[in-house]
Amino acid sequence: MTWNTWIRPLHRWTSIVFVAVVAAIFIALGIGRQPAEWLYFLPLFPLAVLALTGLYMFVLPYVVKARGGRESE
Repeated sequence: MTWNTWIRPLHRWTSIVFVAVVAAIFIALGIGRQPAEWLYFLPLFPLAVLALTGLYMFVLPYVVKARGGRESE
């Protein structure tokens, strides 16, 4: 299994998790509940995964071009 076959789906699903966690925190704040302090740190793990996979997908075309080949997908 190549990196490209699982990086993009991982990035997509992680973004869904990230948005859901952030939305849940905002909803909790909107209805007047004060969530526990540690809940504010929950989005950091998906955000780190999104940053790493996003950087990989950003750099990939430049690496393929520098190698002189075509990206196989």
